[in-house]
This record gives sequence, structure tokens and C-alpha cells, in this order.
Amino acid sequence: MGLPKSYSQAYGVLGEFFGKIRDAQAPDKFGHQNLKDLGYKSNNHRPFIPLMKSLGFLSSDGSPTQRYHEYRNHSKSKEIMGEAIKEAYGDIFLIKSNPTEKDRDLVQGKFKSYHNASDNVAKLHTNTFYALLDLADLNHNEKPKIVTQEKQEEKQSSSDKSQDVQPPKTLSASRVGLHYNIQIHLPATKDVEVYNAIFKSLKEHLID
Repeated sequence: MGLPKSYSQAYGVLGEFFGKIRDAQAPDKFGHQNLKDLGYKSNNHRPFIPLMKSLGFLSSDGSPTQRYHEYRNHSKSKEIMGEAIKEAYGDIFLIKSNPTEKDRDLVQGKFKSYHNASDNVAKLHTNTFYALLDLADLNHNEKPKIVTQEKQEEKQSSSDKSQDVQPPKTLSASRVGLHYNIQIHLPATKDVEVYNAIFKSLKEHLID
């Protein structure tokens, strides 16, 4: 976190400058001669080099970094600049996650207090920051949630289980039947009339 010391009075051509380094071949070392070769010969353009170092495009000895090379990919340049700005100007994003023009006074006040700078220098810092902001996509990494295959399988499994569970069936009282098992111990006798009387009584009391 923090805020870089580098800024440029030529902030108005930063968009053009970064467009040129994106389209040109990356040198082994980026120095003042490279600025001149790209058409930036003024002393006001010299701060572009420390600014590129602050953004992580150049190492301390001026060698292009991986970020520099990735920036040359047109489809990723805004994403890469967004990452670079968030890292270099971390303290700005602590007070405003997505700064806009209406936050300019707030941003300038932060530069002024952080660097103990004059109003003019704080304004140049702010103008430099906003010129870079125009080249960046700050929201690229805010992607929608992706349901993984594992989560999908868990969800499907839960759904299948819920379908397998059937509610208990309620039995209707009209469908309930009672069955009796009656055991009769007949007396030991040779008198047939005794048996006839017993069976007649069963028929009358139980069957009919």
C-alpha cells in the first residue's frame, strides 16, 4: 500500500504514450533514448520512466517486467493497468474503491497529506492518477460466482434423495380389517350330540 512519488506535468499524453509502448516491441532496457525514439523529447516526459517503475512495468534497472509484456496484449491491457494502479495507488483505493471525477478533491487531499505536498504538486499527482485511470479496467476481477462440477453433483444428489423419500401413507379406517383366531378344545366324549350342540352355538354366536 502507499502512493508513488512519481508524477508528470505531461499527464495529458500518458494515454498516447502507453498506447505506443503497447504497440512497440519491448526493449531490453527502457531509458531516455527510448522516450526520444517514441517522440517524447521534453524534460516533462522524463518522469514517465519512474512512473512506469512505480506501476511495475519496469524493474529498478529499467528492464521491462512481465507486467510490461502482458500489457502489450491489447485484449488484456486495461486489465493489466487496473492491477498496476490498484497496487501503486493502494491508499487511494482504501478510501474509495472505485474513484470517479466527483472524488477528485478527495483524491487530491490524500496526495497532499500523504506527501506533505503543495496544492500544485498534489494537483499534478491527481491529474497523473486520473490520466492512468482512464486507461484501466478496475472491475475486471469482479467475476460472477461459478458453480463447480462438484457443487453441481452435490446439488443433484440432494435433489435425487429428496425425490426418493416418499411421504408415509395414511391408511383409511374403512380398509382396516380384524381377524380372530379362535381355538376350541372339544371334550373327550363319544356323544355326538355334545359336538353338535357346540358347533350350533358357535354358528349362532360367532358366524351369524
